[in-house]
Amino acid sequence: MSVATELHEAATTSPTASVQAPSRVVLVRPHHFTPNPMTAGDNAFQSTFDVDARVLAARAHDEVTGLARALTGAGVEVSLFDDRTTRTPDSVFPNNWFSTHPDGSVALYPMYATNRRRERRADIIEALKREFVVRRVIDYSAAEYDEQFLEGTGAMVLDHDARLAYACRSNRLSPELLAHFCADHDYEPVLFDAVDGRGVPIYHTNVLMSVGTRLTLIGSGLIPDPEQRASVLHRLRDSGKTVVELTSQQVHRFAGNCLEVTGRRRHLADADRLLAMSTTAADSLRPDQLEAVRRSCRVLTVPIPTVEGAGGSVRCMIAGNHLRPRGR
Repeated sequence: MSVATELHEAATTSPTASVQAPSRVVLVRPHHFTPNPMTAGDNAFQSTFDVDARVLAARAHDEVTGLARALTGAGVEVSLFDDRTTRTPDSVFPNNWFSTHPDGSVALYPMYATNRRRERRADIIEALKREFVVRRVIDYSAAEYDEQFLEGTGAMVLDHDARLAYACRSNRLSPELLAHFCADHDYEPVLFDAVDGRGVPIYHTNVLMSVGTRLTLIGSGLIPDPEQRASVLHRLRDSGKTVVELTSQQVHRFAGNCLEVTGRRRHLADADRLLAMSTTAADSLRPDQLEAVRRSCRVLTVPIPTVEGAGGSVRCMIAGNHLRPRGR
C-alpha cells in the first residue's frame, strides 16, 4: 500500500459533516488504468480509446490526482491509496467494493466481474482501522460463489437520513442481497427498474441519481414503469429533497454521478457543502438546473475524461468515509 500523505496532510481540519455528505473520502489512484473489457457487456457508459496504454494510464493517474487536490483544496479530508498492479483495471472505483457507515460499520461487497474482485484490499481496511473507529466489518463477498452481487454504493444510492436504499435491478445487484444489506444496516429498500434510451438496463443506480442533504438529481424518465417512477419521486420529495430532473442525455454525460461532500472554505469556520462532479456532467446542466443545485450547495468540478471512458465518473471514484476518527 502507498498512501499519498502529502495530500492527506495538506487537508484542513474537516468540519462536522452532515450524515449524508461526508467530510472525509477515500480515493484509489491507478498506475495501469484501462477500461475493463469484462464490464463492457452491461455498462453502456464505457467507451474505447485509440491511445497508447501508457499514455492512457498516465492520464487516469493525473485525473485522480487532480480530483484529490480539488477535494483537499476545498477542505475535504482525502485518503489517497495507490494501485500499482496491472491486475485491476477498474480499481479507480473503490465505492463498488466497500462502504463505511457512521455506526462504525464497514461493508465489503461481491463484484460481478471476476477481475474486479481483486480490487478488495485488506490493507485499505486496515489503514481505516488504524485511523478511525471500526466496530464491525460485514463481508458479503462470499455471495459471489452463489452468483449474487451487490456492488456497493454503485448499485445502491443511500439516503442515510431517511434510511432508504434506492436501487435499480441489474446484473450488479441481487434483490435478495440488497434485502440482506438493508436488514443489517437498518435501511428500507426502494427497488425499481431503469433502462437507457436503447432499453439497456442501467448498470448502477449511482449513474441514474444522486441523493444529497437537501437535493436530488435523477433521470426519472429512465424508469419506464409509471408507478415505480411515481413511487421513487414521492419517496425523494417526502424525505425533503428538492428534485432536479435529468434528461437521458444528461445521465449519459454523468450528471447523476455526483456526490455531495462537506468541506470548509479557507479562512472560514463554516462547513461548506459541495457537489463534486465532472466538467462533462456540469457542462450538460441547464442554467436553471445549476441554479437549483447552487441553492443547496456549491459545485466543485474536475475534468476526468479518461476515467469516464471506463463507464463511471466522480461519484464512482469516491468512497465516502463516514467513520469517526480515533482520539476525537
